[in-house]
Amino acid sequence: MRRQLEVCVFTYLAHELKTGDLCVAGAEQYADYRTHLLPWSECASQVAAYCQELGFPATPGAFVAHLKAWLTQTAADVDAAFPDNKQVEINDKGVPTIKRPPPRIPSPTLRPLIEALQTRVPQRNLLDIVHTVEHWTHWSRHFGPLSGADPKIDNPRARYIVTAFTYGCNLGPAQMARHLRGRVSPHQLWHANHRHITVTGLDAALRDIINRYSRFALPRLWGKAKVAAADGTQFALNEASLASEYHIRHGSSGGVAYHHISDMYIALFSHFLVCGVWEGVYILDILKQNTSEIQPDTLHADTQGQSAPIFGMAHLLGIDLMPRIRNWKDLIFYRPSKDTLYQHIDPLFSDVIDWALIETHWQDLLQVVLSIKAGKVLPSTLLRKLTNYSRKNRLYQAFRELGRVVRTVFLLKYLARLELRDQIHAATNKVEVYNEFTQWLGFGGEEIPDKDPVEIEKRIKYRDLIANTVILQNTVDLSYALRELAAAGHPIKREDVAALSPYWTQHIKRFGDYVLEWDEVPPVLEEELPIPV
Repeated sequence: MRRQLEVCVFTYLAHELKTGDLCVAGAEQYADYRTHLLPWSECASQVAAYCQELGFPATPGAFVAHLKAWLTQTAADVDAAFPDNKQVEINDKGVPTIKRPPPRIPSPTLRPLIEALQTRVPQRNLLDIVHTVEHWTHWSRHFGPLSGADPKIDNPRARYIVTAFTYGCNLGPAQMARHLRGRVSPHQLWHANHRHITVTGLDAALRDIINRYSRFALPRLWGKAKVAAADGTQFALNEASLASEYHIRHGSSGGVAYHHISDMYIALFSHFLVCGVWEGVYILDILKQNTSEIQPDTLHADTQGQSAPIFGMAHLLGIDLMPRIRNWKDLIFYRPSKDTLYQHIDPLFSDVIDWALIETHWQDLLQVVLSIKAGKVLPSTLLRKLTNYSRKNRLYQAFRELGRVVRTVFLLKYLARLELRDQIHAATNKVEVYNEFTQWLGFGGEEIPDKDPVEIEKRIKYRDLIANTVILQNTVDLSYALRELAAAGHPIKREDVAALSPYWTQHIKRFGDYVLEWDEVPPVLEEELPIPV
């Protein structure tokens, strides 16, 4: 039995390494990351254009000089403005304390607007929402037999919609079949999931919904297309699953769904992780895994996103990494030189950047990021591998040293700018609210019963698919309701609309028998739905 389990694990790891979607810790022992890098002969011709695109100098010495000037100027600016910063104090040990800002008073016109919208947003059945959004986007076209042949089932679109609903709401085939009045059997639902729907197909279906969502005006009042936040939420797994592990932080066993949520509320990408892995190493995978029209260049995260190597890699990939900061006593600020002193913030700094290390390995750093950009390897694969090598690997040390520069600059800005802290807090809160939203949608149960890691990954993406369909439908309903209110003379203020979200659930019916009225064609959807604010 033990031998069979070992073979299953090895087979899965080999599959993940082959596809480039490695999602479990420990698999890196089966591959050497250097075999996935572009040779420097191919990278050399790309360096000048790539550095110009990101605003970096294209030579080692100039790149280091640029970094040093950036750190020096930022620290000097923060030090000069510190006397006017009434929300931050620094003790003798160099540990900063940030005072809580006064609570914001909501607009007096927000509550009347919400109450007026509630009377105009129609009651909807959850399955009907999934059907309507599929009619608008045709996301089910990405599903079908693995052989590529035509599906040999009656009305495949309806079958795929019901299957996505079944697994996205965590009902399971047997439970769903009981609510379909015998129209579809448990085996038919199981067959559609296992033989017609893949992780790749689910990603493509999600992309269609995201692209349609991005064309509306309302989401751009809620957030910025270039900003996203990442966070993991734990879920229960079958105790017999090889992927189930005990999570120290959450205090229970299961797995982790790691989500990338746009600042405009919609889910861009999600990944299954086993408990115990460092979630932050997966934050940059969105560069390859998210192929939608919404492409963020600023990523927020919880405290697991503040590793120095992650900061360094993110900077070279053109990503502004801005995590939420909590444990200040464990963080180190780095001076540009040992002779640089500051009048007000000097206790913060306790070490000096090794600029020579960055300059020496500049070519290696560029080779890695250009390989990532070319799709040769995932950032998470390299970060895990380099972290395992730790102090023995000079490339890891170079990424860490670069990350110390970038992280020190970010920490200084974090202390100096209240609006930056507010932005990070708001973005990371959206991920937490999204997790609550998907838990409400997964009303079939908290535990994912599948034991196969691939099926667990599909379950997470199924739930994102259901969540994104509801987000799209709610956005459409809110857009129409706002236009009706404006036409009736109700004042629509931009700040009130910006305080809304597409995570409304009070008008959605989840329970009862499910009857998909396929003959009822949903209404035609306008292209952009501008909002009168």
